[in-house]
Amino acid sequence: LSGSPGGYLFDVAGGETSRSALTTALIAGGALGAAALGLKLFSTGSRPYDANVGNEYDSWTNDGVLEYYWGEHIHLGYYNEEELKRGWKKKDFKEAKYDFVEEMLKWSGAKQPKNILDVGCGIGGTSRYLAKKFPDAKVTGITISEMQVKRATELAKEQGLGNVEFKLVNALDMSFEDNQFDLVWGCESGEHMPDKKKYVEEMTRVLAPGGHLAIATWCQRHSTEETPFTDKEKEDLQFLYDEWAHPYFVSIKDYEDILLEIGDFETVGADDWTTPTIASWRHSIWVGVVDPWIVVFKGPLVWYKTVREIVTLERMHQAFDSGLMEYGMIKGMKKSASGAVPGENKESVSSNVSSTVSWDPAKF
Repeated sequence: LSGSPGGYLFDVAGGETSRSALTTALIAGGALGAAALGLKLFSTGSRPYDANVGNEYDSWTNDGVLEYYWGEHIHLGYYNEEELKRGWKKKDFKEAKYDFVEEMLKWSGAKQPKNILDVGCGIGGTSRYLAKKFPDAKVTGITISEMQVKRATELAKEQGLGNVEFKLVNALDMSFEDNQFDLVWGCESGEHMPDKKKYVEEMTRVLAPGGHLAIATWCQRHSTEETPFTDKEKEDLQFLYDEWAHPYFVSIKDYEDILLEIGDFETVGADDWTTPTIASWRHSIWVGVVDPWIVVFKGPLVWYKTVREIVTLERMHQAFDSGLMEYGMIKGMKKSASGAVPGENKESVSSNVSSTVSWDPAKF
């Protein structure tokens, strides 16, 4: 597998001559061969969206493979320019995820939040991290996976955390009162939402005046009449929708326009973090190549599923590398009741969005 970054992805043996290194190299070769074959054979997704997101995450949580490799954080990692120059394989894969949380928190503009909502919390890695970072804050994580709530609660108990809780709540119909969270955090949950506008509206509704909304999400490039998707791009997107239970993606600009259209934000900002996150896709494959045993011992069904996951990870890398996909970062600071944002300098939070709202809900 070649491309940027990391065309040397599968240089597994690395000069070692031990029997374990040889065994790992053979397994790596098998994984590479299976992935190459899979790229040709798996042309359609196996898990199309059908209100099945909770069930899929129940399955991923129960088999333990995702947690084993990705740790407590089921989202991409962050690799700074110096780390990319040194080579992403030299960075700890799980540590990159903690770095992402720190960078996203810094980017959000939130300083000392007291009531935090993590929308689409997974097994609660970010919720627990924020609970430790802000011990005087209350943190709530929500998901539609019962198994994720169970596992997240177990880990919080093991870590002795009393200021974080996890609930089974639909992000599109939250049971919370209006205007109560001063930081609302949505990291890689928007991808699964069948109504992106409602997703943002609900997070905005529960966000307190003067509070910060921060969204990190996989986006497709912005298409226009002049730059429509090609047939090949549509085919590639359909696979990415259907393999991991995504109803559809939207563009970074579409998210910007949703926030602007809502009209409740003093400032809105957006950015594309493809460069510091793209290494995660192949790094995820790499950690499985050098430590394949949890998959090896689980039997043929997990082998098949793993090959499909490798294929999808590589296709994700290719989509982001080609510009078909982008890593969207969207934020907004909600207006205070008086229209002024207490304790903030308007000019300190930049907005790089157009003043023209062109998002059309009907097209989705």
